[in-house]
Amino acid sequence: MQTVRVMLKFKGAHVYSVSPLESVFVAIRFMAEKEIGALLVMQEGHPVGIVSERDYTRKVILRDRASKHTRVSEIMTCDLITVGLDDHMDHCVALMREHHTRHLPVMEEGRMLGVLSLRDLFSAIIDEQQHTIEHLEHYVRGQV
Repeated sequence: MQTVRVMLKFKGAHVYSVSPLESVFVAIRFMAEKEIGALLVMQEGHPVGIVSERDYTRKVILRDRASKHTRVSEIMTCDLITVGLDDHMDHCVALMREHHTRHLPVMEEGRMLGVLSLRDLFSAIIDEQQHTIEHLEHYVRGQV
């Protein structure tokens, strides 16, 4: 099983964030530009939450609120579920399932290092399974 450290090496450790005082409109436009589904909410260099497309649809659109007049702090998820560099994929998947989340911030020694998405985990799992399949095919053919 891959660790978060390995997954971040392949993905890159970009940390995209927004201020809690920013409008939801600005946050959603930024997510669209970066082709991501969530942004960390940072205040004075510290994570205070996460805002996602899901938060936008459920807490702005479905409540008929105006995204240009709603602050990120009004819709963000404050309880961050985080992982560390030495955590494994299976632990990350279990956390996502348990907490019904699609994004996991990666923290180490109080520093924000990146965010793993469900897509990142699925890609890593598929790559690992493909490697296992290729190894077994070589074994069966006697090419080990």
